[in-house]
Amino acid sequence: MTSLPRPRARRRRLGATAAVVGLLAALTAAAGPAAAVPGPDEQSAGSGKVSQRDRSAAEEAIRSGDIPGSDEIVHSRNVSHLANLPKGALKGLNTDLAFQGRYAFAGNYDGFTVYDIGRPKSPKVVSQVLCPGGQNDISVSGDLLFLSTDSSRSDDSCASTAQSPTEKNSWEGIKVFDISDKRNPRYVASVETACGSHTHTLVPERGNVYVYVSSYFPDESYPDCRPPHDGISIVKVPRGAPERAALIDFPVLFPDGGNPGAPENPGVTETTGCHDITVFPEKGIAAGACMGDGILMDVSDPAEPRVVDRVQDNENFAFWHSATFSEDGRKVVFTDELGGGVGATCNAEVGAERGANGIYHITGRGDDRELVFKSYFKIPRHQADTENCVAHNGSLIPVKGRDIMVQAWYQGGVSVWEFTDSSKPREIGYFERGPYADPDAIGGSWSAYYYNGHIYSNDIQMGFDVLRIRDRRTAGAERVKLGEFNAQTQPDYR
Repeated sequence: MTSLPRPRARRRRLGATAAVVGLLAALTAAAGPAAAVPGPDEQSAGSGKVSQRDRSAAEEAIRSGDIPGSDEIVHSRNVSHLANLPKGALKGLNTDLAFQGRYAFAGNYDGFTVYDIGRPKSPKVVSQVLCPGGQNDISVSGDLLFLSTDSSRSDDSCASTAQSPTEKNSWEGIKVFDISDKRNPRYVASVETACGSHTHTLVPERGNVYVYVSSYFPDESYPDCRPPHDGISIVKVPRGAPERAALIDFPVLFPDGGNPGAPENPGVTETTGCHDITVFPEKGIAAGACMGDGILMDVSDPAEPRVVDRVQDNENFAFWHSATFSEDGRKVVFTDELGGGVGATCNAEVGAERGANGIYHITGRGDDRELVFKSYFKIPRHQADTENCVAHNGSLIPVKGRDIMVQAWYQGGVSVWEFTDSSKPREIGYFERGPYADPDAIGGSWSAYYYNGHIYSNDIQMGFDVLRIRDRRTAGAERVKLGEFNAQTQPDYR
């Protein structure tokens, strides 16, 4: 899930992994290896190119011991690294994760992998499905798996090829698979959506699954993605007949057009859609991270989401990227993906507030609810100037009476941090690898989530990692067991 402003054509080239063309394949392996693709930042926090000065500074930091050595693994004493599985047959960039029972589902620009995590220390590949179409944001519900396609394809098949978004017959949208047989996932439906599907969010009901599709960056030259693009697509998928999945609405969330971005607000992305939405079904609320805006929505009727409050941070937030609620639903952590995932933004030069998380409290009731800013949190460990690093995907660790989150920071690694006191957030554990030997390489942890006693990370280049934290502050979390988990559909752990 990546995303600072970049030319849409380039975003699509990066997202296509165009060298991969193939039929749908369920590649079963008995064991073995495991929004947004990082895009170039057009602002000051990283162009994706590494200068000789930056390389020299990074090398000096490594020599001085402040930054781990090339590809060296380091972690806090309370975090253990239990396992790693390399990417295996899918060579594209690893993306998001979802969970169900003893299985983890990992997105990749080339398709997705199903892992058996019944024994977390010894995860195994169950199947790998080749279905290119970046970024393959992934989620599961019952027997259904959903993939986002946000790159122009020749058609909706898993044998499609990449093509220009200016082509009239380009396809982008949501793909639906039947995963009742984990060893042989079956492609059953697709729904085309305006501007594709960068990410998506499930609002599951007994008979149907509603899918909120987030997308952005319209352009007059794109037949299927012209401005204004000021809302989200809603897809309805009947559980008993997923082949009847259909687009049912496109609610406008920004009737005034949203944050105008530069030049009025320099350094801020213009709002032309949403990057990601997190729903809290038991509370009937959702938080939307929408480029230049953060929004709070009422989703008590999932077919008709309503915006009840909206905030902007034109001083420190460049791109509102994702959101996580506290366990009681009274706080929201918004992330800022400064640098689009490729910038070196975890250094002294950028500072502790740009490219950070923003912690907000939810006050009031009903349509009078408001988002109130409290503080920022950013990892305190400076990274080399060759390392792409910024706040990315994470989830709560379910600890009664505390607000603790595990979160991916690309090459900043995996951070465990607490915001029980919203004014004084702090890191309590971490795991990271040192800079790549290739200083131009983009990588690191895309998604890091807590699920049934362990932390699982999908590293863009290095594969699937299993971690464990042992700390008095997280004690008791291991007793919370979920049958299914999608980070953007937040459970009520209580």
